[in-house]
Amino acid sequence: MKKIAIIPARGGSKRIPRKNIKRFIDKPIIAYSIEAAVKSNLFDEVMVSTDDAEIAEIAKTYGAKVPFLRSDVNSNDVATTIDVIAEVIEAYKKVGQEFDYTCCIYPCAPFVTAQILSSSYNKLKADDLDCVFPVLKYGHPIQRALRVKANNRMEMIAPENMQIRTQDLEATYHDLGQFYMFKTEEIILNNRLWNDNTGFIELKEIESHDIDTIDDWELAEFKYKYLKNI
Repeated sequence: MKKIAIIPARGGSKRIPRKNIKRFIDKPIIAYSIEAAVKSNLFDEVMVSTDDAEIAEIAKTYGAKVPFLRSDVNSNDVATTIDVIAEVIEAYKKVGQEFDYTCCIYPCAPFVTAQILSSSYNKLKADDLDCVFPVLKYGHPIQRALRVKANNRMEMIAPENMQIRTQDLEATYHDLGQFYMFKTEEIILNNRLWNDNTGFIELKEIESHDIDTIDDWELAEFKYKYLKNI
């Protein structure tokens, strides 16, 4: 069974310029995703899909392959992750390489580890799933969520939950946006990153952090240093 890790990293990040190669503590942030994939020993190929020559060179420095640059059509703001994955899988097919399993690891996911990737692959196989990805439980029940009305007053989105104890409400989770491990054919055929036969790995709050702003970046570095005791 052949497996590929695809790390999508275009050059045109908007909110944090050059985000995918900005230094996170002591190295470009993309290096963490590459190194986790390589250290897991899961993959026959670890590659970076990018449209950017500098990103390509940095990726190769940390152990990834960049056999081709991403097409213009999949390098704009509206291209989806599944579009990028499909392009990579098709390009490899054209040179006679096909993969039974794919893992799409995002480039700004420094909390991903070889152990988490291995656990996800083992779960994928053991439970005969089509996809596995990491999730985090919401710290407060979303059923008690609030919103601001037009008159700048507060209201509950679901007022019927006002008198229900928080501990009696169903637990809910959100996608951590770190990676997706999946059967290549199932995901490509359905043009979706996950489907009804999808499992999960539940992580702790300290094991993840979404990075969209500079404040997010600084907090993620703080959490990472605490987690790794550095």
